[in-house]
Amino acid sequence: MSSIASVKQDKQAATKELKLFPLTWPIFLELFLFMLMGSTDIFMLSSVSDNAVSGVGAANQFISIAILILEVIGTGAAIVVAQFLGSGRLVEASRISAIAITLNLLVGISISVIFLGFSGPLLQMMNLQGAIYDYANIYLTIVGGSIFLQALINTLASIIRTHGYTRETMLISLGMNFFHVIANYLLIFGHMGFPELGVTGAAISTVFSRAVALFVFFWLLYRLLAVKIKIRDYLAFTKEYVRKILAIGIPSAFEQVTYQACQSVFLFYVTFLGAAELASRQYAMNISTYIYLFSMAIGMGTAIVTGRLVGANRKSEAYHRVWKSLKWGLVITLLVEVVVILFRESLVSIFTDDLEIIRLTSQVILLSIFLETGRTFNIVLINSLRAAGDAKFPVYMGLLSMVGISLPLGYFLVFVLDLGLAGVWLAIAADEWIRGIVMFFRWRSRAWESKSLVAAAE
Repeated sequence: MSSIASVKQDKQAATKELKLFPLTWPIFLELFLFMLMGSTDIFMLSSVSDNAVSGVGAANQFISIAILILEVIGTGAAIVVAQFLGSGRLVEASRISAIAITLNLLVGISISVIFLGFSGPLLQMMNLQGAIYDYANIYLTIVGGSIFLQALINTLASIIRTHGYTRETMLISLGMNFFHVIANYLLIFGHMGFPELGVTGAAISTVFSRAVALFVFFWLLYRLLAVKIKIRDYLAFTKEYVRKILAIGIPSAFEQVTYQACQSVFLFYVTFLGAAELASRQYAMNISTYIYLFSMAIGMGTAIVTGRLVGANRKSEAYHRVWKSLKWGLVITLLVEVVVILFRESLVSIFTDDLEIIRLTSQVILLSIFLETGRTFNIVLINSLRAAGDAKFPVYMGLLSMVGISLPLGYFLVFVLDLGLAGVWLAIAADEWIRGIVMFFRWRSRAWESKSLVAAAE
């Protein structure tokens, strides 16, 4: 009898109603810490040279695409698990989590092998030359070659967050950043007897901090899940579960990979503008991540709540919850954008003292008010559509807008109208607003209500 009571208590804990704010603020801090990790590399490497910053930025373009490919499994599993939890089917949620971990490890190892063998040819395709190419090649080989660590981290963090433990994943991110900053200090600049390795040191630091975080994530997984994953679950592939994961994961990742591929094309455009524009792009993108940070947090938190509500067949509540989230995302994004615009030159000066780079970066930050407001619509609404099971529609719209509109528009603005880096920002803003408006009406149509992945348990 006591074991039955224990199972009931675990089920009640796992399926309890989740409130958005307690979910969102730890996600916000976790994302902030994750971005701070990248900013730390940029800030410390800016002391080495602007070329080092540009090289690492170019390498991260490929690493970002790889991480998005890994999200095929992580995103799909998180949404499927959320709906199963909402319907009260905890054992199946645990088994799906185990399958996702194994699948992403296999994909991560495959991508690591590609980076180890082909980092040079990949970077040569981006028209990189000289010192920028050398820095990018070093960073991509080391960090990209160990991308399987991030594959596991992404999956584990998504599963733990979906169970409602966002504060715990935030604390792990805090620890990972602590190790990363210390290792950067020692290995980039050669303090306390360590060799001065520059970009190589930043790459080793990244790999080391991820390895430590991965160990803690596995420990936490077995501490928190209501139904523990058994060893055999990692190899017990079930066609139905894999199909559900991929039905969400593949479209979600394809939409994100398309976005990053377009960003790579824009990077290719910028390489023809000069080294100052290339560095300015990297600094501006780094600052922009902090502008849409809260929108990302509220989008992820809303997706967890939406998945639970859809799984529990409470779709009307999910519909109204998303509108509230979108309103808060827009308000806070605008407030942050205004602050960044007011202090834009001071912010850029933290990273570089090159007056031309400061001028160019400040110019595109001013244009970000058009970009970030449109981006907020997409972050909140697309995450919610995926969580409801409607993952294909954003892909179709993404192909039309990103590939069919923003890339040709960007070429026209950059090279025909000679707007330079500003033309890139305006083209991206146009895409964000076109997709954002379409997603607004998609959610409003409630067509997503027929896309649920799981029926509620009796």
